[in-house]
Amino acid sequence: MYFNLNSLLLTRDHFGRIVHSKNYYTKIPLMKNTSQEYDKVIGICRDLFSKKMTDYGSAWRILRLPSLTDQIFIKAQRIRSLQENEVRKVDEDETGEFIGIINYCIMALIQLELGVVDQPDLNTEQAVKFYDEKIAVTKELMENKNHDYGEAWREMRVSSLTDLILQKLLRVKQIEDNRGKTLVSEGIDANYQDMINYSVFALILMKFGQ
Repeated sequence: MYFNLNSLLLTRDHFGRIVHSKNYYTKIPLMKNTSQEYDKVIGICRDLFSKKMTDYGSAWRILRLPSLTDQIFIKAQRIRSLQENEVRKVDEDETGEFIGIINYCIMALIQLELGVVDQPDLNTEQAVKFYDEKIAVTKELMENKNHDYGEAWREMRVSSLTDLILQKLLRVKQIEDNRGKTLVSEGIDANYQDMINYSVFALILMKFGQ
């Protein structure tokens, strides 16, 4: 809830603490800015996905979910290694790996909906349409959580987001080992969506695309 600064100078947050109402004013443009930054990052990822579809077709459609999960895990582990290594023999950063995580997660979400095939069956236009559908749902999830948590991710380190992605991957691996069954936890699709959003947050914090 947002309040008029002229009529109410103080209010309470979700924990009952007294805060100045200007916090509620700064939250609106900040969330709007997040949406724009999110779209810019995803636009770059989408463009790369489309170009690779043109070059290679939808060969990824034959990949089973554990194979995609393993590819994402490799990229997340590489990011962590790059963050921990003070000396890099190859002059590159983590941005390409975060982009890879985003696009592999979207492939996984598409596979969850369509199932695995024996031969590539999507052209570029069809694949990009599915890409846009999955991103729309994932962005809506981000906006809902952003509203509830007040953009707390902006105070996080990129390394912490990397660790959260790795944690999600371990959960996905366990769900896969359980043949997709969970007792009280969210489904496998929610974990892929969270990994997309964590990767976008990391790229925004790294000023990617700005």
